[in-house]
Amino acid sequence: MKQIMLITDGCSNVGESPVIAAALARQEGITVNVVGIVDYGTIGELGSQEIAEIAKAGGGMSRIVGTENLAQTMQMMTRKTVVQTIQQAVQKEIRQILGDQTVSDLPPEQRSQVVEVIDELSENSSLQVALLIDASASMKPKLRAVEEAIRDMMLSLSSRKGESQLAVFHFPGAHSGEDAVLDMDWTSDLGSARSIFQRLVMRGATPTGPALLKVMDFMRYGTLNEHGKSWREKTEGQDGILGDYVV
Repeated sequence: MKQIMLITDGCSNVGESPVIAAALARQEGITVNVVGIVDYGTIGELGSQEIAEIAKAGGGMSRIVGTENLAQTMQMMTRKTVVQTIQQAVQKEIRQILGDQTVSDLPPEQRSQVVEVIDELSENSSLQVALLIDASASMKPKLRAVEEAIRDMMLSLSSRKGESQLAVFHFPGAHSGEDAVLDMDWTSDLGSARSIFQRLVMRGATPTGPALLKVMDFMRYGTLNEHGKSWREKTEGQDGILGDYVV
């Protein structure tokens, strides 16, 4: 299973719509969760709305929290969306076998067996989580809390039976055209999470949509370099899920 967790404190203000980018991620089987941080300022109504819409389009969860609750929130969202993804797959299988029935419609004994299977799959399935950190200027006083939350999250993931890997990105980069920068490649090593943002250059822009697309490229190809068609070429003429999120 694959997830992107976006951590931000404001609205996207550069480039493609992050809502459309999240919908594209969902089409590729990548869940997008979003955490909004409210310390040292407010996200505002537009920011709150965008955070909720990104998560909805990406099939994930959204929360707005202070830095003191960041680590706990990240861990909770990661585990809950793993269970949610497995539940959806199980529900689909049940419907194919039993028609319109869901898990809650099953007799108690069968229902408990299904719940056990969901719990076991949640704990044993392989998991990749890409953390995408907003590095706009307003996030600077919050980065220490973000680093601590990343270390706590790695500890939490290491307790799972299944293989868990974490990668960390920030956006935008220090140079023009860098929509996202890889800070830590896929790893389960806690030591890798120390001083991730030590030399980070903060910028004013918040290109959330382009950054999400870059992280999707990385999860697809293992690199942030361009591959194949652009997102515009891929989505041209499409409807369905993307049609619901045109901004």
